[in-house]
Amino acid sequence: MTPQLPTTARVPRSGIGAEYLDVLKRRGAEPGELIEHVVADDLVTVAYRGRFLAAPVFLSAAERALVAADLLQVHRLLTELPERLFDGDVAAMARAVGMTDTQTDIVRRATTADAPLVPLARSDLYRGADGFKLLELNITSALGGFENAGINRAMLAHPALSEFVAGRKLGYVDTFAGITRTLRAECARHMEPRGRRPVVALVDWPESFKSYEPRLKVMAALFDREGIDAVPCHVGQIGENGGRLEVAGRAIDVLYRFFLVEEIATPADAAFVEPLLRAFEEGRVGMFSRLDAELYGNKGALAMLSDDRNRHLFTAEERACVDRFLPWTRHVRATATDAEGRELDLLPYAEAHREDLILKPTLLHGGSGIVPGWTVGPEEWRARLAEALDGPYVLQERIKPIPEVFPADDGDGTQELFLNWGVFLTDPLVTGGDGYNGCLVRGSTDPEVGVVSMNGGARVACSFYETGETGETGDAAPAVDPA
Repeated sequence: MTPQLPTTARVPRSGIGAEYLDVLKRRGAEPGELIEHVVADDLVTVAYRGRFLAAPVFLSAAERALVAADLLQVHRLLTELPERLFDGDVAAMARAVGMTDTQTDIVRRATTADAPLVPLARSDLYRGADGFKLLELNITSALGGFENAGINRAMLAHPALSEFVAGRKLGYVDTFAGITRTLRAECARHMEPRGRRPVVALVDWPESFKSYEPRLKVMAALFDREGIDAVPCHVGQIGENGGRLEVAGRAIDVLYRFFLVEEIATPADAAFVEPLLRAFEEGRVGMFSRLDAELYGNKGALAMLSDDRNRHLFTAEERACVDRFLPWTRHVRATATDAEGRELDLLPYAEAHREDLILKPTLLHGGSGIVPGWTVGPEEWRARLAEALDGPYVLQERIKPIPEVFPADDGDGTQELFLNWGVFLTDPLVTGGDGYNGCLVRGSTDPEVGVVSMNGGARVACSFYETGETGETGDAAPAVDPA
């Protein structure tokens, strides 16, 4: 049974993690043994290079339900912004968030194709003093962390955790199974070729493919278990033969897109990828996800939701979600509004509140180009603001993540970590449940960290949630939602 959502902004923090630490202490268990189990899993080790936390994290049923409901609401609002703000003009929205003319044309073309955009996203959440806050919503098929359920399975080999999970009625969702179901739904007519398994090209950009190829090989192995032949490659390795796209001599049914719109910045980039786009438009191949997906996951789109000058376009329920879930976020313009809706001169305001703001480019990912105001001096901050003015940048309120208690690395006592909760979202109509599709957590010991990311030295953990069912781990498929 799905728990009743709270009517207030607060959901009490789960005490499940503290219960688990007590169990470890009473048993005299070594938390580091969980890491040993995970490192032994080759597929997971490739992804995270052995950088694991010595315990999972836990969500109560109410926490999971509220996060899933808020993510679904925000995803819907973001994909409706062209209609609500731009009279249905997708190109106008693309220009407004800072896309180039080339990128604008590509996302416009994507929306005219006869193919759905099925919800798939991964959030970056910090848990602040008043609950979870959404820093970013990555709406794309190119999502890191897809293999996180492997961490759950490996850690459950440890008897202390296995017994605790069973006794406390906890479960987890197989994120990759949810992604696979979403792929099959978005590209349905291309995923049932006669007499053979579908061939999916895992397509990256040539430069990023150099470092990401091992991860794509992991994904290919996971797809093989799902009855899909997946071929890691980059855009330049795909050719045409008799009207069909091919890679390594095999006809492609679906392009699983790991290259991003931000990488198609110039007309030359567009010409490079044009055969793929044309094949998709003509229905000769499926594409997952559609090329306009990153428009809605753009940080500038979040600023449009946050800006109180647009509040009249949303219902009371929608405004309550935005107020509860989004930090104050504004495009870097000469004037803006504060959290109370009062108009202000933005640059002087940002200079005065440097310690409480973070500057983000709208088009980059992985923490690139982000400037946390509290990590630089006043002069550099002023210079970076001047450079960003009227450009593709946003300012966002700093959310200070509250510390979460984990076992100490040396096994003696505990330590405090600051977490980025990467909750995955899928369409409940496709995967079942409430849209919650698993969670990969990244943790840092630095309380002043600007971005909790793998590039910044973070380590990862898996998550379990309250199911309300006895003895179920919930690992069969995301469509099975015992909550």
